[in-house]
Amino acid sequence: MSDGEGRDSRDDKKARQRQRILEAAREVFFRDGFMQANLDEVASLAGVAKGTLYRYFENKADLYVAILAENGQVFQDRMREAGETEGTAADRLRSISRFYYAHWTQHREYFQIFWALENQNVIGDLPAELVEDVTELWEQCLRILETAIRSGVDSGEFGACDPWEVANILWTAANGLIQTELVAPRRALRHKALDQIFEDMVELFLRGLGATPASA
Repeated sequence: MSDGEGRDSRDDKKARQRQRILEAAREVFFRDGFMQANLDEVASLAGVAKGTLYRYFENKADLYVAILAENGQVFQDRMREAGETEGTAADRLRSISRFYYAHWTQHREYFQIFWALENQNVIGDLPAELVEDVTELWEQCLRILETAIRSGVDSGEFGACDPWEVANILWTAANGLIQTELVAPRRALRHKALDQIFEDMVELFLRGLGATPASA
């Protein structure tokens, strides 16, 4: 066997080992939550020594966010596809919003990534490289929103505005509403089901931009 084949074999082994750790950690974290998750159990489920686990992930927080960010590229690609639907700019924003709502409500455990990055004082500082990767993912998703909004401004469908600022406002409002599902008092204060109030939020947002309501 050549040196190249040997390296490939070692790299494949490392990739498989890392994936086993991620799968085991996903099971433990999503069952017990970040604070109660036990890395000894993660290592045991993955069939590796705890020291091996730490060769792949610096700490518990690093492993946690790696799980949550694992499918980021797939998420970004699907969000872009949602923004390429035919129709008006408002139709494209509605399509993006429907995708975003469906993804985060069908995979609620992954929405905890927002909690993790906003609560480093609780879970400990995350590796800077990992935070940068997640921030880059979010920026690309915001660019997809920005593009849809800018197309509406350029066509005259929307009034003049800063598309990047407006994209950030919609992103923040959407995340805030989805997070109400995680806190019982906030959930009770809504008075409406999340899907209905989320749709209402999007339509109010579009009305503010000057778009014709979907019901018209």
